[in-house]
Amino acid sequence: MRTANIRAMIGGTLLLMSILVPASAAQSPTRASEQPNSQRISVQTEGTGTDVILIPGLASSRDVWADLASGLRTSHRIHLVELAGFAGTPAISNPEGKVIAPAVDAIAEYINTQHIKAPVIIGHSLGGEIALMLGARYADLVGRLMIVDALPFYTLTINPAATSETAVPHATAMRDWLLSQSAEQFVAFQNTSIARLARTEAVRPALVAAGINSDRKTVADAVYELMVTDLRPELGRIRAPIEIVYAYDPLFGIPAASVETMYRQAYAAASEIHFTRIDDSFHFVMLDQPERFSSAVASFLNQ
Repeated sequence: MRTANIRAMIGGTLLLMSILVPASAAQSPTRASEQPNSQRISVQTEGTGTDVILIPGLASSRDVWADLASGLRTSHRIHLVELAGFAGTPAISNPEGKVIAPAVDAIAEYINTQHIKAPVIIGHSLGGEIALMLGARYADLVGRLMIVDALPFYTLTINPAATSETAVPHATAMRDWLLSQSAEQFVAFQNTSIARLARTEAVRPALVAAGINSDRKTVADAVYELMVTDLRPELGRIRAPIEIVYAYDPLFGIPAASVETMYRQAYAAASEIHFTRIDDSFHFVMLDQPERFSSAVASFLNQ
């Protein structure tokens, strides 16, 4: 399959997600030390009942879950996560350049300190990577996992034979490009690419705004970390049931069977796993097909 088609197919391709990086945003000043885990995330809680933790993707606001949360809050306690540096949440010092792994530790700390028992974790894109890492590295804290349009190793969309080591040069180049991108380049690339991430025109302005309000260094560091992190060897540690929800649209130009094969191969090491395809959707499944997505979540929660 051609690389361009694969990128469009999964929607979460890093080259496309980079449109959410604000070229005009100021970078955060560097502080002397890392901040505590608790400062790496903010959480809003709604409703009562079974705990569900919702994690958005790269440079995304927790608002991407608004439609789902409105239906779930009547019978579930919803924990809406947002990462520091994304979508207007203040950035913190990040001298080691890590975003995803510390966010995983912060969510695990949150689950422990809030005495949440076996929560359901639903993560989109980068949030899906966080959910997988949480399930693998804190297996005793997680009840169920839903991974939305995300792979355990994103660089597979660029090179199916990639490894964490071989991904470093490309990841470095991508990070450097994101940090050096001019305002004009940013606007042009964003206008072209956001249409590949969200099929529904009405939702695009909010996604753009979330990106513009994100910290550029935080996003660039997260992109690098995504590109060099291969979670496939860790999938076997996950004891919680896993539901993979992925988007498909004929505009991808690839047979649906090929998309399914890619996902199944990527997650071959996982033990208890189920796949759900949502058609006529790009990367932001919860925004392009909110009713179908909510139905998939309801079925998942009722299993």
